[in-house]
Amino acid sequence: MSRRPYTAAAVVAESPVPFAHVEPYRVRFDECGADGAVRTSSYLRYMQDAASVHSSMAGYTREWYREQGIFWLVRHVRIRVLSPSRYGDIVGVSTEVVGFRRIWARRHSDVRDESGRLVAEADVDWVLTDARGRPMRIPEEISRRFAARLQEGYEPGAVRPLTAPTGAHRRERTVERSELDPLGHLNNAAYVDHLEAGLDDAGLDFPARLPRELRMEYLVPAVGGETLVSRTWRDGDAWWWLLGADDGRAFARAQTTS
Repeated sequence: MSRRPYTAAAVVAESPVPFAHVEPYRVRFDECGADGAVRTSSYLRYMQDAASVHSSMAGYTREWYREQGIFWLVRHVRIRVLSPSRYGDIVGVSTEVVGFRRIWARRHSDVRDESGRLVAEADVDWVLTDARGRPMRIPEEISRRFAARLQEGYEPGAVRPLTAPTGAHRRERTVERSELDPLGHLNNAAYVDHLEAGLDDAGLDFPARLPRELRMEYLVPAVGGETLVSRTWRDGDAWWWLLGADDGRAFARAQTTS
């Protein structure tokens, strides 16, 4: 599977950057779980990397952002997994900016196998921040160059505030150095691993469910050595998850359905 625009060869008028980009990935052994299928978090890692490639095609590399003193942080993810990918499979991961709103940008990604069959999809909402983590308005040149088929009335995703019931399952774990991204934060995909571990401890084998969907809102970045406390519980057909600390800080919250 070669690198190619995901859609037709339409481009933004003043830029050679295609509306969307497809990046091919060969599924590695360590990206699969005990069932042999790709982890949900691995799909998110593909999507994050594909977004970086697409941005770099326009000249907005990690070095450019570092020089400008601005950075993108994931604030919300909605991902659906429809069928499994396995070790050795080649998948094409598309990425396209489909919404802008002052400090927000939404990217949509599809994951397709070599036959073109959709196996997973996601919408990821990003916030632009300065080096201190304060929200920054998106530069006009970025929103202009990536403006394509933007969603009308784009609203950033969110998970409603939660209070864990007394009987929620509790799980405690420390952030390991291997889970950190280049900004020194717990990588957004690693949160999904923590979520699935909490669900497993609470009695739900979430990765075995197809199709499955989760929505996660990221609140405050966790850093290396941080002690995380997750609470997981079921309410009707949905499972809920909170990730925080014993001092009251909240790092993330999520809802899953299958």
